[in-house]
Amino acid sequence: MITSAPASRICIIAGEESGDQLGGKLMRALKMRAPQGVAFSGVGGAAMQAEGLTSVFPMADIAVMGVAAILQRLPLLLRRIGDCARACIAARPDVLILIDCPEFSHRVAQRLRRALPNVPVIDYVCPSVWAWRSGRARKMRRYIDEVLALLPFEPAALDRLGGPQGTYVGHPLIERLDELRPNAEEARRRQTTPPLVLALPGSRRSEIDRLMPVFGAALARAAADFGPLNVALPAVEKHAAHIENLARDWPLKPRISHGEAEKFAAFRRARAALAASGTVSLELALSQVPTVIAYKMAAWETAIARRLIRVPSIVLPNLILGKKAVPEFIQEDCTAETLAGALTRLLCEGPVRDAQLAAFARLDKLMQLPDGAEPSAAAANRVAHWLELAPARDGGR
Repeated sequence: MITSAPASRICIIAGEESGDQLGGKLMRALKMRAPQGVAFSGVGGAAMQAEGLTSVFPMADIAVMGVAAILQRLPLLLRRIGDCARACIAARPDVLILIDCPEFSHRVAQRLRRALPNVPVIDYVCPSVWAWRSGRARKMRRYIDEVLALLPFEPAALDRLGGPQGTYVGHPLIERLDELRPNAEEARRRQTTPPLVLALPGSRRSEIDRLMPVFGAALARAAADFGPLNVALPAVEKHAAHIENLARDWPLKPRISHGEAEKFAAFRRARAALAASGTVSLELALSQVPTVIAYKMAAWETAIARRLIRVPSIVLPNLILGKKAVPEFIQEDCTAETLAGALTRLLCEGPVRDAQLAAFARLDKLMQLPDGAEPSAAAANRVAHWLELAPARDGGR
């Protein structure tokens, strides 16, 4: 239990929706350990505010993605870095927690470290230093005391790169296995004819524009080779109208669904999936849906990626497993013919499908925490460790 008195003071910063959700769960877990003993400040969205955070400014001010969007809003972002740093320093927290959004939050942490060098800083979500710009890991040691990693290979990667201490606290998806896994009836429906196939062309407009045409053609080819298919296309809400418009050109018309509940319901019934690279690959693997991964980028992005990215796969389950269990087709390999061939092999009973399902079973074991602990509780335990050290580090209050 956190027993420090007066109340522990925690600054916590999130810069996008997924970080806000993580932050809300972490705050709830911390309050359960000390119902009357935690005071929160920082930046967050609706989930964190519901748990008691008064945000210094709207999280939307810093929730930007992509180089063009960052450049367009650079003056505001720079101003918000200063605003956030000043607020955190004024709060004199027992601990500062950064949740993702490293281009913003790490700059705040550096300013706080200069002003209050004894305040521990925890980075919740490991930056992808294992994939690109690996030199960041060593620099992080100057202002990050511990990284709470969502992927089991990340602590070893940080150690190899000379970064700060890393602790695997589990991915939030392992708290949602009941939503991802089929019940007996849904598992039976995975074997029905015609089978349900998922099409997931990404969450960004550029991904959708590049992948929708090739996905439509690939599904038509797969149906010609395998037989009739039902296609479910869970649409990202902000791009739903655009996705519906592009899907009109598909030879095989999909059923377009909306919202996370409908998406996960389709996952529980699907026999196979065709998806863009991203977190969805991990959702599908934990749902035990055999999957083909595809990705296309602009030519200039490809040139940069090939120079900077240093990983053997772009698929999260493959990185966790340490092998290419999920087939991936990138750039010139991402064609209707190659995708259809790989998808057809997964639709059929046989060694290809069986091998991927066996890999997903091993993934389960790699991602679970000891004693079945929940990620938010494991993360709260590590924060509690630093809170218990706070009076000694601060010389007492």
